[in-house]
Amino acid sequence: MTGWNPPRLMMFVSIAIALGAAPGVRPAAGQERPASAAEFAAGTVFFADDGVVTEGFVGSAVRFYVLPRVGARPEIVFIGGENHSHLMLTGNVTFDFVGPLNGRPRRVTPFAVVGGGVFRTRESFPDNEVFTSTEGAFTAGGGVRALVGERVTVGAEVRIGWELHIRLNGVVGVHLGS
Repeated sequence: MTGWNPPRLMMFVSIAIALGAAPGVRPAAGQERPASAAEFAAGTVFFADDGVVTEGFVGSAVRFYVLPRVGARPEIVFIGGENHSHLMLTGNVTFDFVGPLNGRPRRVTPFAVVGGGVFRTRESFPDNEVFTSTEGAFTAGGGVRALVGERVTVGAEVRIGWELHIRLNGVVGVHLGS
């Protein structure tokens, strides 16, 4: 034996500690993603026309996180009018301005949202003729949601989009995971 080699001994001790601790290692709390949520929205859409046309809408989305503060949110929205209706299908990305804490959403989470997809209009005329059109759509805006129970959030959003409109709505979310 050639005697003590402190650098080699330190290397073996470091490896032994790392191997012993490895089973207990897990991502830091800040790296965990919140649970997915089913969201239901209702509100008002203000269309720019020969003045402002106001219509109600209902919609739903599923928000799932791809990063701790970035979520994907496919959404379907139905807008009803007197002799017409609109259907908007968008894929949205949300960015939470505050991250989760220990894998759980914060009590209050402000967020930004941007998305794109399709906007379909169906219009009925008195002579029973029906006109439909489909065009590209986008929305962008933000809002805030608050945790009101173990699995429920409520919130509000404001967005601008094309077909040119401003959207104001409330949203209720139900977390799908633990």
